[in-house]
Amino acid sequence: MPVAVRRLVQFAWLELQSCMFAIAVFAGLLVTHVVPLPIAAYDAMLLWCVAVTLAFKALGLETWREVAVIVAFHLLGLGLELFKVSVGSWSYPGDGLTKVAGVPLYSGFMYAAVGSYICQAWRRFDLRVTRYPAVPTTLVAVAIYANFFTHHWIVDLRVPLAVVGLVVLRRSVVHFSVGGARLRMPLALSFVLIGLFLWIAENLATYLGAWRYPDQIDVWQSVHASKIGAWALLVTMSFVLVATVKAQEGRLYHRSDD
Repeated sequence: MPVAVRRLVQFAWLELQSCMFAIAVFAGLLVTHVVPLPIAAYDAMLLWCVAVTLAFKALGLETWREVAVIVAFHLLGLGLELFKVSVGSWSYPGDGLTKVAGVPLYSGFMYAAVGSYICQAWRRFDLRVTRYPAVPTTLVAVAIYANFFTHHWIVDLRVPLAVVGLVVLRRSVVHFSVGGARLRMPLALSFVLIGLFLWIAENLATYLGAWRYPDQIDVWQSVHASKIGAWALLVTMSFVLVATVKAQEGRLYHRSDD
């Protein structure tokens, strides 16, 4: 097998393993979508996601610090969900005992899956970064999260924040290992690529009834491609949370930055 093809296959396999939490969430969505259950689908999903989280910790797939990051991202995502549903950005039409203000509590785990992916990828690809400006990136991430709320009342700063983020991360590079080879790419590019795959996952999730955008209430249709950018911005916030933990573990910076 040519080296490039072999590296691609190895990369895909590591990516698949890093997505185990997300795969588990989608498996739950698929089951609740096609199998009649004695409890509401949203309630079953909450029980399933909690069980998966505990199983990951019990099996040593995630550390307590990583679980804490995932819980933090779950709470941040849940806060965003409560607000977005209240203003009509999307909805959860099904019934459930574990719905609060129209939002099923399991929804935060879909955001937690992003945090889990980054934690898993960090370990499996032996990720390190060079020239990562932690404080400026954190400030941009906080502004991005705030803009998801404030753009309903003031001008949407998504594009300016994306430009600022690109400027801040213009020299940042992520290093990773695939099949014994040490590779690298611009950190900002990795955010865009993850955003693309999250958009694909979002299309599948809405098709399975995880939630509905206003234009999907009557007949499902694909999610607008502009959401790729929104997801890429959200990944910035997730990366900052994980990077904070990795800095404490001494596993953030590439050797040239130590």
